[in-house]
Amino acid sequence: MPTPLPRLVVAGTRSGVGKTTLTVGLLAALVERGHVVSAHKVGPDFLDPGYHALATGRPPRNLDTVLHGAERIAPLLLHGAAGADFAVIEGVMGLFDGAGAGETGSTAEVARILDAPVLLTVDAAASSGSLAAEVHGFATFDPRVAVAGVILNNLGSPRHEQLARTVVTDAGFDVVGAVHDDPRLTAPERHLGLVPVLERAAAAREALARSRAVARAHLDLDAIERIASTAPPVEGSPWDPAREARSVPASPTRTRPRIAVAGGRAFGFTYTEHTELLTAAGAEVVSVDPLGDEELPAGTDALVLAGGFPETHAPELAANQGFTSAVRRLASAGNPIVAECGGMLYLLRELDGTPMAGVIDAVGRFTNELVIGYRRAVSVVDSVLGPSGTSTVGHVFHRTTVTPPSGGRAAWRMSRSPTGPSDPEGFVLGGVHASYLHAAWVSNPALAVALTHHAARSAS
Repeated sequence: MPTPLPRLVVAGTRSGVGKTTLTVGLLAALVERGHVVSAHKVGPDFLDPGYHALATGRPPRNLDTVLHGAERIAPLLLHGAAGADFAVIEGVMGLFDGAGAGETGSTAEVARILDAPVLLTVDAAASSGSLAAEVHGFATFDPRVAVAGVILNNLGSPRHEQLARTVVTDAGFDVVGAVHDDPRLTAPERHLGLVPVLERAAAAREALARSRAVARAHLDLDAIERIASTAPPVEGSPWDPAREARSVPASPTRTRPRIAVAGGRAFGFTYTEHTELLTAAGAEVVSVDPLGDEELPAGTDALVLAGGFPETHAPELAANQGFTSAVRRLASAGNPIVAECGGMLYLLRELDGTPMAGVIDAVGRFTNELVIGYRRAVSVVDSVLGPSGTSTVGHVFHRTTVTPPSGGRAAWRMSRSPTGPSDPEGFVLGGVHASYLHAAWVSNPALAVALTHHAARSAS
């Protein structure tokens, strides 16, 4: 049954035009107006959704046609927006930038699938008349993408704003926001993007208040609400983690295992749907902070070490000997441990010379080279995520290297495309599965079911 849901996409002409700051301000302003707002991020980003969650008070959500498949985008939107009366989807990079040269994975693709109007964010700095040509090009490039409003960002003066508004309006486009350059609105960045919310909680709340004030003063919120209301009802049914878990052929578990999922300042890169799938598969999911907790939660049967920034917090992690000892005991007992990217770095013998947990006999090193992109992966041995031959799609995003890059039993053979060459990567050691890959469990819920069943066997 079609579901009414006012919605819009905040897109940019390219990366760095300020769409995240403006999106967060818009979210906060809509909440202030009494809306229950669901925020979504196009692409595999873990950082921007943290700021969305701060603004809306709701769990972070992602929409990614490469990771999730185009057919799941509307169901995932409806699932994430359950109980909300308004949805805002923040784009990735420029409107038409996708994975490779095409538009697959792009903001435009998601906007088309969701039939959502687009607010185009334009960096107006040092430009006036050319803005009309820029907006016209984006608005007419693909008639299936409805650019319904323009936000002019980084304006230099009232005179500059007047000129920019005039040329864009005369070209036939509605200006729904005009924001002047303000260095206070810039969120701090690090080697992988924005500094996570949890690392700057007080400063992030102050920045949120500033962004909300800017949105209130410089965005036409009435016009934006009208644009969102033009979106037709969303076709399809909400994604259901319980239904997804039931779709995996597996014998029912006799016990409810307790699976600890790492979080906190060092490990925050977890998709909300992953914990929902684990719960649906029969697990009790609990949180643990390797920086602050000295032990695993009582009765922990399995551990998920999500990605994050262990390289930034390495001395603190190393100093928490109680927790590293608990992780080593869990690994020695053969209990499941799934570690992705930063989680894998934590399990190494050392990271940039700092001792880590020592579960994997390898060393990590920070580099200046960014490794980023989607990957297809096939398991080469049986593991806690499934039997040999289990396939998944995921992404990698890091500036570190591990030596050796894989063990005698690699976690995956990874490739950039279905027909491209594949290389062994990661480690399978007893119940440990460690890799750079951030796997998309939504596209293969069998991963969550397998982990839950292995955890249940450890608990029995």
